[in-house]
Amino acid sequence: MGKINMPHTIKSDFPALRDQSVAYLDSAATSMRPESVLRAMDDFYRYDSANPHRGLYDMSQRATAAYDGARETVARFIGAAPEETIFVRNTSEALNLIAYCFAPYAVGAGDNIVIPITEHHSNIVTWQYVCKKVGAELRYMYVDRETGLLPDSEIERKIDARTKIVAFAHVSNVLGAVLPVLKIVERAKAVGAATVLDIAQSVPHMAVDVKSLGVDFAAFSAHKMYGPMGIGALYGRRELLDAMPPFMFGGDMIEDVREQETDFAPLPSKFEAGTQNGGGAVGFGASAVYIGTIGWDAIESNEHRLLTRLVDGMRRIPHVHITCDAGFGLYDRRAVVSFEVDDVHPHDVATILNESNVAVRAGKHCAHPLLDYLGVPFKATARASLGAYTDESDIDRLLDALPRVRKVMQYGD
Repeated sequence: MGKINMPHTIKSDFPALRDQSVAYLDSAATSMRPESVLRAMDDFYRYDSANPHRGLYDMSQRATAAYDGARETVARFIGAAPEETIFVRNTSEALNLIAYCFAPYAVGAGDNIVIPITEHHSNIVTWQYVCKKVGAELRYMYVDRETGLLPDSEIERKIDARTKIVAFAHVSNVLGAVLPVLKIVERAKAVGAATVLDIAQSVPHMAVDVKSLGVDFAAFSAHKMYGPMGIGALYGRRELLDAMPPFMFGGDMIEDVREQETDFAPLPSKFEAGTQNGGGAVGFGASAVYIGTIGWDAIESNEHRLLTRLVDGMRRIPHVHITCDAGFGLYDRRAVVSFEVDDVHPHDVATILNESNVAVRAGKHCAHPLLDYLGVPFKATARASLGAYTDESDIDRLLDALPRVRKVMQYGD
């Protein structure tokens, strides 16, 4: 299929944006779904709605083909093999699967797990639990407060001979900063530590190849990349997944069951107990195909242009401050800008912007430790995040509405 020449009327592909007058700037929380994804899911439930892997009749065989085909598409999207790609509910479940099925066998008393301070709660609370359970230390790598970037010295100093797992997001959901994956992986490998990469915020915006990155595990969610809610994927190196026990028990994850013993099914079925989200998987695959029709060059160039327009515009508005602003223009950022308005709580900022039909996120963004560390006012920020459907009109509506915020709060300027 040919590539779409950006800027294309991408927004017209998305019913939720086509039919509403809203500048939707909260794609880091969840993206909208294009017509092609909705149609693929609708067709599955209308015509192939039987249980995959369960029947020999035609409808079940079509359901199986659709489900397995979706896995192949999703795996190819991140450069993985299908048997190394496990369907889960979301990124959080993928990280929990690693915590329950891999970490207890890899981490012991006196060891440490290393994460950046920039992490989402899914990649913090999970490892807090593991460390408390086994008597290990949870160790943080701290970013520069001015740029939001991770210094090489933190990587070298924090990842040491006692490190067994290094878990980190490819792109910060608060700052949009791209972490130096190859440097972290290289250091982790040097000390024999496993790497867990959260790619939920990177896969909608840039090509990700888990093999080239050299990570041991990677987790992401469909709903961040124009797919449905309630389904995600875990990538794991085959030899690690083979050695891990199942996460859940039930139908379709077994090879043979006897009265006292069970032989588990091979990958990926070993980790997919019970009836799976067939329609969600089909939508997941369709979302990867949709991104492919646009093309990474077009997505990245368009988002870079709009991000530059947004940052430059915000810098010209009095009393508006971009979080870790020094990092913009100097380093690689992706599709996310967190900001503050002097003396106004981010919840009020978002509420006032909503009156102009501008949708932004406000709060702590499931990253309490990061915002505490940065010392931002109210320990919260407003956040604007872009998607493939974002256009100049969305950016300009936000920039036009921002000066109203302090006026509505009666600051008079």
